[in-house]
Amino acid sequence: MKQINSKVDSSLCTLAPGKEPCITDPLSVSGNSTTSSMSVKSTPEIEKKFVHHVYDAIAPHFSATRFAKWPKVASFLSSLPLGSLVLDAGCGNGKYLGLNQDCFFIGCDISPSLIKICSDRGHEVLVADAVNLPYRGGFGDAAISIAVLHHLSTENRRRKAIEELVRVVKKGGHVLITVWAVEQEDTTLITKWTPLNEKYVDEWVGPGSPRARAPSPLPLESIPESEESGTGEHMKVCSESNVSRDLEEEKHIKNQQEYFVPWHLPYHRAEISGASAHALAAGLATKDDKKGAVVYNRYYHVFSEGELESLTTGINNARIVDQFFDKSNWCIILEKTS
Repeated sequence: MKQINSKVDSSLCTLAPGKEPCITDPLSVSGNSTTSSMSVKSTPEIEKKFVHHVYDAIAPHFSATRFAKWPKVASFLSSLPLGSLVLDAGCGNGKYLGLNQDCFFIGCDISPSLIKICSDRGHEVLVADAVNLPYRGGFGDAAISIAVLHHLSTENRRRKAIEELVRVVKKGGHVLITVWAVEQEDTTLITKWTPLNEKYVDEWVGPGSPRARAPSPLPLESIPESEESGTGEHMKVCSESNVSRDLEEEKHIKNQQEYFVPWHLPYHRAEISGASAHALAAGLATKDDKKGAVVYNRYYHVFSEGELESLTTGINNARIVDQFFDKSNWCIILEKTS
């Protein structure tokens, strides 16, 4: 991989002597979007507890499982021109950093623990928030956001993250975004996830927090049996009612997009630091003695078909050049037009 002569700290990164800084003060970055208010940039509690805290706690184990490159992402990166600067927003353990050795890469992630893993591997990285990227506008030639937006808990924050990706690339630059789909190819996976509903109301409170999912409209009372002396009309009504309930329940499941997805951290991994002990004490994780693991819940908003594209509506300086479904993910490629 080509080397960037840069020194990364909390506020500045330069490519070489005499070049303009690539990193700006996050608080001074302003875009032309309508979702740049501080309320959007203020992280909801559900993300702090069930995204940021979790990935910091599981970082080494998570990293050990993240090494395979998605062919579609690899193809996108390999297609970039010689010398392109690629910005990876939500780089995780850095598995895509340096994939194309003819390009320069800078990665950022909200998790200091994951960023340390990247740094130890020699990558150019910094801690940053996807909704407030600390780069000047038009800095990169391309940007990627792989499996990141589904961890943002409001529509405005998801839209803002896309606006930021567009802002930081040059005119003509491309942005690849992938998110988990609600239309999972392996439908058994969803049965292992916990749907967010009314019992999690307390965790959804905070600036910009999403609305708690309302209780199921389906009544829980049992349907009375028909009387033996009945004419059969009552049975017909009950049968129709059962069908209606089944259809409503199926619709409710299909409309479910907020989940807690478990991560099982083996006990021997959890003992490396005190993070898991603290999480267990705070009720943010549970023990599964049968599997010998500490179980963390990660917040996900899984995307429905067309939802990712709809978030780009109103971003006037970008157009969709490709959109596809790949490995249970919805994906789009944007081009910055001005």
